[in-house]
Amino acid sequence: MRTAILLVLSNVFMTFAWYGHIASKKLKAAPLWTVIILSWMIAFFEYCLQVPANRIGHNEGYTGAQLKIMQEAITLVVFVAFSMAFLPEEKLRWNHGVGFGLLMAAVFFVYHKW
Repeated sequence: MRTAILLVLSNVFMTFAWYGHIASKKLKAAPLWTVIILSWMIAFFEYCLQVPANRIGHNEGYTGAQLKIMQEAITLVVFVAFSMAFLPEEKLRWNHGVGFGLLMAAVFFVYHKW
């Protein structure tokens, strides 16, 4: 559970680092170098959560593949929430849902005991 919580928090930081500048009119007008530095400053906190999440998760028995697919699924959920809140003009469509569903199917295949 600690791993998932840390991954959720780290993904919130990373989503803002990657996409926050396109959601902000002020940052859209800022020079690219400014946005890159700001994004790196935000990403620092993401790393402070992501690295411990992976170490804790691996020590608790998750494989590298399981940690990665967990992170990708969480990233998708966090991004959908971010998109709905900060990018409402970019409507999610049926094909996005299909793609997201396929990623969730990947979670099943990675975690299922074969």
